[in-house]
Amino acid sequence: MPDRVVSTVIVVSCALFGGLIGHSLSGSVEWTSVSSALGFLVGLGVRAAQRIWLRMEVERFLGGAAGTLAGSILAFIIYSGVAGRIESAETAVGVYGLITVTCCLVGMELGSSKAKELARARTKRARDGTYVAGILDTSVIIDGRIADVCDTGFLNGDLVIPEFVLKELQAIADSAETTKRTRGRRGLDILNRIRKQSHINISIESKDFPGIKEVDQKLIALAKETSYPILTNDFNLNKVAEVHSVQVLNMNQLANALKPIVLPGEYVRIQILKEGKEPGQGIAYLDDGTMVVVDQGRKFVGRFAEATVTSVLQTPAGRMIFASARD
Repeated sequence: MPDRVVSTVIVVSCALFGGLIGHSLSGSVEWTSVSSALGFLVGLGVRAAQRIWLRMEVERFLGGAAGTLAGSILAFIIYSGVAGRIESAETAVGVYGLITVTCCLVGMELGSSKAKELARARTKRARDGTYVAGILDTSVIIDGRIADVCDTGFLNGDLVIPEFVLKELQAIADSAETTKRTRGRRGLDILNRIRKQSHINISIESKDFPGIKEVDQKLIALAKETSYPILTNDFNLNKVAEVHSVQVLNMNQLANALKPIVLPGEYVRIQILKEGKEPGQGIAYLDDGTMVVVDQGRKFVGRFAEATVTSVLQTPAGRMIFASARD
């Protein structure tokens, strides 16, 4: 049933019941109207409480209810100790109401927060026996290198994929734009490839954060709640996660770390593919894709040449090598 229909039924029903109660008690039109209006307000309050309850985690709801009950009991005990000193009945009702509201609110807050802590502790105990490699984001799935890493056997543990990431990947795969559709389908193929590997377990995380719209922010919230690292190659997500003190495993950083180490003074044999920006420069690439800027290499364009490494520059985007061609 649509949400608006449910809201209308609840509010109208409360207003009608309120009117019936007022009419049965007094029979006057004035009291019927007043009680009907009060019923309308009660209906609005019930609907608001229902929405809060639907968004609330079960542990927090039960903890809050237990805390409220404990608070009401404590309020009765406190009031019993001071009731004999209160002479006026009106004052007694006010004091009892004030004590009850205060104790119930404090009990609800304490019960809710403690229940959440217990839920986190239970989740931590449940996953202590299982190693979780990380939470996959959309970019690292589409990139595909995570499947190659899994093939090597170096990555041994569960990979967590949130449902909101799967929805985003599905939306990309269903895109009307050809390029996006191809990327999305590639991501789904990568997941199927990983799932077929016997030593890798992919678990779907149903936890969502309705109050957060951005997928990257949802990933960060999930990582903070579960203490799992995020597997990504998104530079911006990497930086934002660092601000939130969330561990990130960046595939680009792993790829850069695994590139062959070339030291100044070593000789390399490379094919000069094109001219450089500066006079006399040539551009070449190592087998792993690392760019080599070769001084005096322009005359070797289209041919292999030997060059002496002069310096190595490491940047966030990767490694760049500078060399000088040998005649």
